[in-house]
Amino acid sequence: MTAFTHLHVHSQYSILDGAASVQGLVTKAKEDGMTALAITDHGNMFGAKQFHDIATKNGVKPILGIEAYVARRDRNQKSEREDRSGYHLIILAKNLEGYHNLMRLASFGYTEGFYYKPRIDRELLEKYGEGLIISSACLGGEIPQKIMAGNLDGAKDTIRWYKNLFGADFYLEIMRHKTDDPQVNANIYDNQQLCNVKILELGKEFDVKVIATNDSHFLNAEDADAHDLLICLNTGKDLDDPKRMRYTKQEFFKTSNEMLELFSDVPEAITNTAEIAEKVEEYVLDLAPFMPDFPIPEGFEDADAFLRHLAFEGAHERWGEDLEPNVVERLDFELDTIKKMGFPGYFLITWDFIKAARDMGVIVGPGRGSAAGSAVAYSIKITNIDPIKYDLLFERFLNPDRISMPDVDIDFDDDGRQMVLDWVTEKYGHDKVSHIVTFGTMAAKMAIRDVARVLKLPLPEADRLAKMIPDGPKVSLKKAFAEEPEFAKEKDSDNPLISRTLKFAETLEGSIRQTGVHACGVIIGRDPLIEHIPVMKVKDYNLLVTQYDGRFVEPVGMLKMDFLGLKTLSIIKDTLANIKLSRGIDIDVDKISLTDEKAFEMFAKGETTGIFQFESPGMKKHLRALKPNRFEDLVAMNALYRPGPMEYIPQFIRRKHGEEEIQYDHPIMEKYLDDTYGITVYQEQVMLQSRALAGFTRGMSDSLRKAMGKKQIKMMDELKVKFINGCHDNPEFMEGVNGDNVKADKTIEKIWSDWEAFAKYAFNKSHSVCYAYIAYQTGFLKAHYPAEFMAAVLSRNLSDITKVTIFMDECKRMGMPVLGPDVNESYSRFMVNKEGDIRFGMAAIKGVGEQAVIDIINERENGNFKSIFDFIERVNLRTVNKRTMENLAMSGGFDSFGLKRGQYFHADEFDSTFMENLVKYGNKLQAENNSMQQTLFGDVDDYVVIPPKIPQCADWHKLERLNKEKALIGIYLSAHPLDDFRLEIESFCNATFSKLSSSMEFYKDKEVSVAGMVTAVRRGTTKTGNPFAIVTIEDFTDSYEFAFFSKDFVEYGNYFIEGISIFINGRVQTRSWPRDSTELEFKVKGISLLSEVREKRVKEITVEIPLMSLTNELITEMASCMEESKGNLKVNFVIFDNRNVRMKMFSRSCRVNLSNELIEYFKNNPDIEFKIN
Repeated sequence: MTAFTHLHVHSQYSILDGAASVQGLVTKAKEDGMTALAITDHGNMFGAKQFHDIATKNGVKPILGIEAYVARRDRNQKSEREDRSGYHLIILAKNLEGYHNLMRLASFGYTEGFYYKPRIDRELLEKYGEGLIISSACLGGEIPQKIMAGNLDGAKDTIRWYKNLFGADFYLEIMRHKTDDPQVNANIYDNQQLCNVKILELGKEFDVKVIATNDSHFLNAEDADAHDLLICLNTGKDLDDPKRMRYTKQEFFKTSNEMLELFSDVPEAITNTAEIAEKVEEYVLDLAPFMPDFPIPEGFEDADAFLRHLAFEGAHERWGEDLEPNVVERLDFELDTIKKMGFPGYFLITWDFIKAARDMGVIVGPGRGSAAGSAVAYSIKITNIDPIKYDLLFERFLNPDRISMPDVDIDFDDDGRQMVLDWVTEKYGHDKVSHIVTFGTMAAKMAIRDVARVLKLPLPEADRLAKMIPDGPKVSLKKAFAEEPEFAKEKDSDNPLISRTLKFAETLEGSIRQTGVHACGVIIGRDPLIEHIPVMKVKDYNLLVTQYDGRFVEPVGMLKMDFLGLKTLSIIKDTLANIKLSRGIDIDVDKISLTDEKAFEMFAKGETTGIFQFESPGMKKHLRALKPNRFEDLVAMNALYRPGPMEYIPQFIRRKHGEEEIQYDHPIMEKYLDDTYGITVYQEQVMLQSRALAGFTRGMSDSLRKAMGKKQIKMMDELKVKFINGCHDNPEFMEGVNGDNVKADKTIEKIWSDWEAFAKYAFNKSHSVCYAYIAYQTGFLKAHYPAEFMAAVLSRNLSDITKVTIFMDECKRMGMPVLGPDVNESYSRFMVNKEGDIRFGMAAIKGVGEQAVIDIINERENGNFKSIFDFIERVNLRTVNKRTMENLAMSGGFDSFGLKRGQYFHADEFDSTFMENLVKYGNKLQAENNSMQQTLFGDVDDYVVIPPKIPQCADWHKLERLNKEKALIGIYLSAHPLDDFRLEIESFCNATFSKLSSSMEFYKDKEVSVAGMVTAVRRGTTKTGNPFAIVTIEDFTDSYEFAFFSKDFVEYGNYFIEGISIFINGRVQTRSWPRDSTELEFKVKGISLLSEVREKRVKEITVEIPLMSLTNELITEMASCMEESKGNLKVNFVIFDNRNVRMKMFSRSCRVNLSNELIEYFKNNPDIEFKIN
């Protein structure tokens, strides 16, 4: 049989056009007996390295290529319609030189020629044509285009040009996509036949060989409909749109026999594909890492010598002039390993930009991940955690027995990250630094929604299907069908739209939907990156972006680093700036005591809202039980509080408090498990114990860690034998079991079994220490500088209203009011005023620009503004314009001037508001002042600008004021419309809208009570003519939409009024329609006005008082307050002592009305616990 090779093939990396996975293409080629295969994606090399790896592994020769877009004029012209695309051209790499030129062309298409498509031109082909094989492509190619246009001479000129440049490596291409399907584009085949006849003639005329291709876009014939849907997604068209782009459905990956049959009349077109495959050389893409050139100062022989100098110089600074032998030994070992593995340059580059970051005032994290285990990194201040003190291991970072690139992830404050990137780019060159591409794929739910939209499946049905898929990472449709029987039934639904949606979604799941940019990955090259990896430009990014994703950049020799922006570091930075501004002192958070009582007291109380990694409700609960009093406790909790090891937390707590005996399987183990009370928490503990118990080397102990964590059974079996023998050969181990071999075997088996069980949970201690350190720093700042810290937390979370609400409540709990904006006290962000209160930032007000804020603050340096007139006379009215003024007034920025907000918007008899008149006055006054300054003879008394009169009028209603406030700030700040009902909500509601939205499943089949204010009502009519309403209700945490139909609409319609506060009883249950629905809904059972809840539901109150606080003064004060709030409610008193012995009493004569004044009294008295029943 004549060998055939596919040379024009599109994978999923021809985004939203190719529907075949790289693995699928290679597998089918191999199964068909093909010995070579090309992939030619549209203008890019996104999948080239992955294809090369998979094909090589499967014994199929990979032919790397692209289907390029060749500009119709040249790549620099980007104005006319004809410039938007380009002629298609197949370019294949014949050898390694060709691969490099292919990378250059694919890169220049994006970096220089991009205009709607990544375009190259003839100039680039002339310059980078060596080692390439060219073919004329599909009907979109230049030669077919000119043939179809009747320009045969033009087609001949094109052939001459390409043959002259590429000689025998230039081929003409023919395709046959015959179809009898009336719904597809039949013109394609007709045009192919027209072109094929001419191409065969021209091939003979110009002695250019012809190849047969199929322009493959999907794997199998049955995938054609799914591919058709993909094209609809790409073009934004509906499936039934008669004018949309259509393929012939013949573009599947045909077998060799199918291609031989299709081109049986031109067998040479098949043979020539084999000729090309034979021409293509095999070459290796994987390379040893090559470091960017780092300039070594004079006096040092090489990078290793300079790194050694820096390491020991830094070590003296870290550990003192006289270094302990273990420190010297550790540094020597690490430096020797680094030299042996060829990474001194890596450490120097990292040291260099981190030093530059600190010099620029950027906050750098203490470390992240295993890099914190390096004493060299600590010495040269790449990290800030002492690895010797905390038993962190270098080989967890660099294993001398396993060559792999070091991986240093660096955290910077959010603002500083870009500064560091700019510095690195400036130092190494824009062409040597890049981001890394990512590919967004269609996950299961997205695939359903995408397909449903094209098929016009109603949105509610699409949502219903998507919600049937279990939540969680990497949940595929196949897995969902297997795990959810109700979902699986939908595949056989009577509704053909549903069954087709699921069928096509399953086919398209995993398809690449778009490119993105890795959040933190950065490449730094020795040479221009284009010499080693294809790159591109991406909108909104200054740096280049690789075309290979993160899995493939290091294997081709590139240096990858992770530059991460960490919001918590920004909070620390802002806190330090706030402290400097409010208190005039500088704090160095890297030099604070790690034994601060106040900080640990806060952790022990669980008062960790806003504290990095320690603010979840579950963590707070465990902290209160643990009562941590040392840094190591925080490290352990950071490692344990995650799925799996969380089950060990109660035991950890009991052992800390002496409530459970600490036992060790062997005396040697105590040294390594003492800090964690005998519980193995960290991977490093397993590594250290394997050395001490069985004499494992550093490399072996890391291999053990990796084998256990990744369940590498073969490796574990080999290491277990070595562990058993090592323990028996260790005199200290045998002494610990009294020389008893039977006991030794049992002990060894117990230790090994425990390690295996815990290996999947054990955490990287280096990472835990680093993040516990950041948590401790934030805890220290919160404990000692609470207002400054919370101001920073609020500033960095302004875009998340739910979090802002939580943090505002925390401020109230801490007794720190958050005051509204004030032009005399506010800065851009939240700041702390002289009284220690938190003041809202002006830049957070909508419509108040950054420059306006700067101008207000700068003018304030000349003295506070005394009145609104003083303000308008002094500020720059070009930046502080009318809109800015209005928004400042509405949000409370002028409240300190003594006017009501409504006065600024009161209109006079000429229909001009006071604010408008103020702005006119200010502009006139400033213009007059400028005019007088510019003339020599101005008479000051000749012209006087009269300020407008302050109107007298009623202020806005409270709700109107708060709504305007929220519209501009995003939250209710000076008050909340529900404040008067806080007691009712806290006492009678068992859910919030935030919890209801995020955890609906938790409330399934439960009675639920919620309350809030109606903020929006949307009315409509169903298809059957019945009215309905969608009512949005908001509480302190979030908003929620309730739908009311038929009788519910009639029964509760009186409550559909914006601005009223209501109390709702209901039940979370499975939706009644459609019948087989699994979606949950909140079924309303009753609604009442929130203002009536107190009177209808409160039956009695209970006041709990500790015996030691029950003084005559308290009794007199409480009696007086209750006398002022006489009513009908019974009052219970509970008195308890320090042993919690409780005595309950009630008063027959004392009956009260639950007034707001009485509630405030109880709430503000710390000695009294107050409840309603």
